[in-house]
Amino acid sequence: MADKPVPLADKALMDVKLGELMTWVGTKDLSPNGLIAGVRRGYDRYYNKYINVRKGGIGGIAMVLAGYVVMSYVWEYDHIKHDRWRKYH
Repeated sequence: MADKPVPLADKALMDVKLGELMTWVGTKDLSPNGLIAGVRRGYDRYYNKYINVRKGGIGGIAMVLAGYVVMSYVWEYDHIKHDRWRKYH
């Protein structure tokens, strides 16, 4: 049996073809409440996939910590770059 076609608005980004991308973006709610709801859905998906599991490991927490390390390095890169070229004598 063939699966029923899924409406374009209900497809995930990875399931959208390149030709349908602009139409798919047009179906999204880009108001402030819609953007907040999208961030909330993303956070809930991350939390349920990596944090709220039965046999949990440190994978989800390690990803958050790795993201924090990368972001703090990017924020401090100018300072680190200037220290690297400074001559001590």
